[in-house]
Amino acid sequence: MTDLAPNRELLAKLADSCGIATDYWAFSGQLTQVEDGTLIKVLAAMGVDASTESAARDAMRDVKLRSWREVLPECTVLPVGTEYSLPVHVPHGATVRVELEYESGRTVSLAQSEDFTSPQDIDGRLTGQASFRVPGDLPLGYHRVAAFVELPIDLKPDVTTAPLIVVPRRLSSPKEKGGDGWGVMAQLYSVRSKNSWGIGDTSDLKELCSTIGSEGGDFLLINPLHAAEPMGHMTPSPYLPVTRRFFNPIYIRPEDIREVAYMPAGQRSLVQWAGEEAKETAKAQPTIERDPAWAAKLRALEVIFQEPRSAARQRSFERFRETEGQGLENFAFWCALREEYGEEFPPKFSCPDTPEATKERARLSGRIDFYAWMQWVIDDQLAEAQRSALCSGMHIGIFHDLAVGVHAQGSDTWSLPEAFAAGVTVGAPPDMYNQLGQNWSQPPWNPESLRRLAYAPLRDMARTVLRHAGAVRVDHVMGLFRLWWIPEGNSASDGAYVRFDQDAMLGILMLEAQRAGAIVVGEDLGNVEPWVRDFLNERGILGTSVLWFEQNGDGQFKRPEEFRAQSLVTVDTHDLPPLPAYLAGEHVELRQRLNLLTEPVEKVRAEAADERRRMLDRLREYGLIGDIPTEREIIEAMHCYIAHTPAELLAISLVDGVGERKAQNVPGTDQEYENWRVPLSDPSGIPVLVEDLATNPRLRSLIARFKKELAACRR
Repeated sequence: MTDLAPNRELLAKLADSCGIATDYWAFSGQLTQVEDGTLIKVLAAMGVDASTESAARDAMRDVKLRSWREVLPECTVLPVGTEYSLPVHVPHGATVRVELEYESGRTVSLAQSEDFTSPQDIDGRLTGQASFRVPGDLPLGYHRVAAFVELPIDLKPDVTTAPLIVVPRRLSSPKEKGGDGWGVMAQLYSVRSKNSWGIGDTSDLKELCSTIGSEGGDFLLINPLHAAEPMGHMTPSPYLPVTRRFFNPIYIRPEDIREVAYMPAGQRSLVQWAGEEAKETAKAQPTIERDPAWAAKLRALEVIFQEPRSAARQRSFERFRETEGQGLENFAFWCALREEYGEEFPPKFSCPDTPEATKERARLSGRIDFYAWMQWVIDDQLAEAQRSALCSGMHIGIFHDLAVGVHAQGSDTWSLPEAFAAGVTVGAPPDMYNQLGQNWSQPPWNPESLRRLAYAPLRDMARTVLRHAGAVRVDHVMGLFRLWWIPEGNSASDGAYVRFDQDAMLGILMLEAQRAGAIVVGEDLGNVEPWVRDFLNERGILGTSVLWFEQNGDGQFKRPEEFRAQSLVTVDTHDLPPLPAYLAGEHVELRQRLNLLTEPVEKVRAEAADERRRMLDRLREYGLIGDIPTEREIIEAMHCYIAHTPAELLAISLVDGVGERKAQNVPGTDQEYENWRVPLSDPSGIPVLVEDLATNPRLRSLIARFKKELAACRR
């Protein structure tokens, strides 16, 4: 007889014990139950079999006994200053001692404390629990504990080790760090100069920071620079990378590599010719085309790579590889395999450590060296860009953006498949803007796997992104708390929320940020529970406020004093059209043309016109515009309006500053619109180059009026 499916009560208990929510509040305000079949699929993605009643009962028992089966907890994350009783499980009657090894290498013994927990029969073996006191004066860092278990019949003790990570309780705020103020946000790829190769790069980044710093700006918030496909078509979206740990070498400026200055004339000409071709090609294209730009840049980089490096430069490269370790080697190996075999690797290379892969790694060692070298080069150029930003007068400098996930067929999932849940992708349930829900096609981290890995994927990613930055914005920061998992074959609306250990996740991020001296901002827009914002505030992590979204229940825009102080406030965001287009209602016409409207266009036009009216009324109330303002006056007034808020950080969008009208991204589209490929242009569609920004009349006027208003408000 076939075993029946588990009953709802058992399934719900099992799901809850694994961090899976069995219901959620829909955007309509209704409490919605997650279907049993969806719960079973999500559990399976976590490695838990709940397909039958007996399997679910066995899984429930495993969950209950998990901690007793561990000699030491797999990973312990503690806020600094916490005294903690560390549980240790050993065979009943055994003796045990525990040592703590500090990150510095110093070792101390932990004192045992009283523990009257009764022994338990675990898998037919009587198991006892002992407790050891972890002192509250441990420094921040990645420490380890070791348990030495001795049985009377054993000649030497069994040794078990596990990580113990001490994290900050709170990060210093921008104001406390002396970095509160204003900055600019820009899509770096879109901001080109006369010498860039068809796409904005690290040299343009330096120039941008210098321009903004000279005006008194404290930071430049840019799009994610995560690595994309090294060969074939490069995904335009910076939010769908192949890895979040390493950078996209398309942002390298070849001429800025030191070895180029010492190249023989013939070799140097090859680099120059490749650059000229890329620049000429870009001039003839109305959009940013990454593929030809990368093809030209790749040819030049291959020539430069062959040039001999000085002993000091070679040692620097070797130190970089040693520091980045196996993660860099596997990423470079993946790039070499992608170059050799395309998107589909032969099954024998299904992961980095198969016998066949080991042989292939040796065969492709030259290309692996090349891809590792490019990471060293871009790391060096980003370091120089941050140094230049701080020298220009900025207090924060480069403000990186961290994408929410990675490509399902990317380097991260190949290099470390055990960190990801199988058979599911992440997205969002239906809301008022996307009534069918969203599937972002990205695999989620498995919470249990992260714990087993001591959160190394998160740590390594954060460390790289923050190494040469003064701040980081975490896209969809709710992803560190919970994510909407969609099982393979289900619609985007048929998923479930899976909880993560937010104390550990945020703690690791904060530890890396504190060590880098960086500020953390969480993108907490949309349907975010109030306690989450309180949780972030308590830890010194700023939230995000966008003026267009800051409306009260009656539809009126919030007054400046109603904005959060612990936040980054902007007028708009990269997922909205620039202000000139938004104010003109062009976003409605665009969405109609792309068949994205779910309501009659007349109704949407009327709502957009009413929203604009409400915005103008609020601006007039504060004396920021007259009766018949121009588009430019409205844009400047909206930025002056946010200057009245108590927010610690404020940002001007570069597209608004120069009068750009085309949106960088239209949510809900893929090929229908040129997402992430729009070059920075003026209202007439003429490209605006980096060299033009310092004298651009619209940008200068906006910054001047904004700075004057901000000074008056904070006097």
